[in-house]
Amino acid sequence: MAVTGATGHAVQVRDTVDPVRRPRDRIVVANWADPALLHGERFDTVLADYLIGAVEGFAPYFQGEMFARLRALTGRRFYLVGLEPYVTHEPDSEAGRLAWEIGRYRDACLLLAGERPYREYPMDWVVVRMAQAGFRILDAQRFPIRYKARFVNSQIDMCAQRLAKLEDRSLAAALAAQGEAIRARALAYETREGGIRHGFDYVIAAD
Repeated sequence: MAVTGATGHAVQVRDTVDPVRRPRDRIVVANWADPALLHGERFDTVLADYLIGAVEGFAPYFQGEMFARLRALTGRRFYLVGLEPYVTHEPDSEAGRLAWEIGRYRDACLLLAGERPYREYPMDWVVVRMAQAGFRILDAQRFPIRYKARFVNSQIDMCAQRLAKLEDRSLAAALAAQGEAIRARALAYETREGGIRHGFDYVIAAD
């Protein structure tokens, strides 16, 4: 069973796994705020893959309730993958500032286009909420991130698609120019340093 709130993502997953997909495998497009979603079902293993941050785009302010929902679905083992927030304050390092600037630019473009940015949560916050929901934490590890050119280009390109929808073309042009300036600086740094090293992902395992 795979659950996503984005139809495009569901299609992408379907096409990717089609060669090995079994008749009983399901891909569901749904919103976790729907109390009927997976009601009464239970799974040996549950993987929440960047789910807590992504929920903001589909069910704002629902993150606190997600852990009870996920606990009810988990028969044995639960894994959570997350991203430590990196746009909340300006870092001291050049790499950190580049990642921070890209994130803030991306979120601003999404908001101007009428969309909601993801809202990431710190690992410590997630561990506490998981324990409160009844999970027994087995392990939690951090994995340093090295952003490459693919990340830089995907973020700026995503913004360009949103800016094309803005009615204020002067604002759109100014933001597009800013995005290209950020891209140039970030790609130059990535080439020179072999990546933009900043922040970390985390994985939490629980019963």
